[in-house]
Amino acid sequence: MVCSILASLALLVVLSGCEKPADTTLSASTRTRKNLESIPAPDPSKYSGLRDLSSWQNPRLIVRQDGIGLVDLNNHEIHILQPDEVPAQLGALPPSAWPYGRVVLVTQVETKNLTDQMKADLRKNRGLLVGTLMAMEVQIFLP
Repeated sequence: MVCSILASLALLVVLSGCEKPADTTLSASTRTRKNLESIPAPDPSKYSGLRDLSSWQNPRLIVRQDGIGLVDLNNHEIHILQPDEVPAQLGALPPSAWPYGRVVLVTQVETKNLTDQMKADLRKNRGLLVGTLMAMEVQIFLP
């Protein structure tokens, strides 16, 4: 009798250990969306008069042949992203990185003597970036 009770108890412990724990973590896309939703709408009065783009304080993206450059404003490094990495990177930025609201500066790398393939890569990356930003409801500021 004691053996059957112990066996039943052991089986109960094993089965309860197989139960899938509740998912308390948010998916990366949900976190990104929630983080960006916490950023206020763009306030053009804070940036429309900018003459010197080096004083831009919000995220800055550069369309390149090899991807999208995200400028780190603290140390002026450019982090090269694939277009599908942009939402997670922008969503991970703190609210303090968005003083103008949910707007980014987008420029394109200027290169001389572009081949047809280079031009095609730039057009593709620009199109993917614009579509991504529109889906994220992030406004684009073009100088």
